[in-house]
Amino acid sequence: MIVSVSRRTDIPAFYSDWFFNRLQEGFVHGINPFNRKQVSEISLRPEDVDCFVFWTKNPAPMLDRLDLLEEYNYYFQFTITPYGRDAEPGLPDTQELVEVFHRLSAAVGRDRVVWRYDPVFLSEKYTMDFHAAAFRQLAEILHEDTDLCVISFVDLYAKTARNTRPLALLPMEEPEMRQLAAMFGSIAAEYDLTVESCSEKIDLSDCGIRHGQCIDKRRLEKILGGRIDIGKDANQRQECGCVQSVDIGQYNTCRHLCAYCYANFNAKMVEACAALHNPCSTILSGELRGDEKITRRKAEHLKIVKNPAEEKEGQLSLF
Repeated sequence: MIVSVSRRTDIPAFYSDWFFNRLQEGFVHGINPFNRKQVSEISLRPEDVDCFVFWTKNPAPMLDRLDLLEEYNYYFQFTITPYGRDAEPGLPDTQELVEVFHRLSAAVGRDRVVWRYDPVFLSEKYTMDFHAAAFRQLAEILHEDTDLCVISFVDLYAKTARNTRPLALLPMEEPEMRQLAAMFGSIAAEYDLTVESCSEKIDLSDCGIRHGQCIDKRRLEKILGGRIDIGKDANQRQECGCVQSVDIGQYNTCRHLCAYCYANFNAKMVEACAALHNPCSTILSGELRGDEKITRRKAEHLKIVKNPAEEKEGQLSLF
């Protein structure tokens, strides 16, 4: 079982105490976002979790407790972008996050830290030239601490279109995407960085950028030490290449309050949900009320084939 921590919120940044409490108790309750009475009990015991995938913009609160993950496999998706507080009001300064990136990579290894430069958007302030300079600067600083950069272009859902209105975003069509992608690919090649796209329909292979998988079979196989049989996550949109996982976060709880965020409705709702957080609760925001139907989720272990020859070891040969 792959556990996503989390597409829906930044658990490492804001809810590390809760997460480690859940590890200690060995389970977490996940609420159906569309029906609070449907609750899954998800095991977090080392024998049931094949790998954690952490999504974060600031894992600093976890750095001094990585020893508590010694019994687990895991890797981090760490987003560092160059935007200002008009777009990302709740984030520390970029230089501070760069230092955290260095520390994390030194602690866990560069193959377990992915740099995300996303979402990419354009405005009169955040221009092509701005992205060229910012991406080059970050690539130069981070390339020794990771082997991969993931990019995506902003998706303007109804709520993100509303929340980004003060940024006056410019339209991004295929020509703009290709120009940006060619620039990113060229700069990354100078620093021996692979670039992949996240949930993008557009084919950017001519720019040196392939379709990626954020919850990535190839990276999982490298971390787990063998081939695995796992399918695409059917709960994600068509363009998403991620393999199957279980997410333990809740929407409307990320206090970074990034204007472009798809996981928050608005700041007022985030404030209300965050105020209900109890680090000792089995759910991320609030408490179970007693009228829920709790279903224990079966922890399905991945079959890991270390080496094709190993499957034959121990078998009786008659010839």
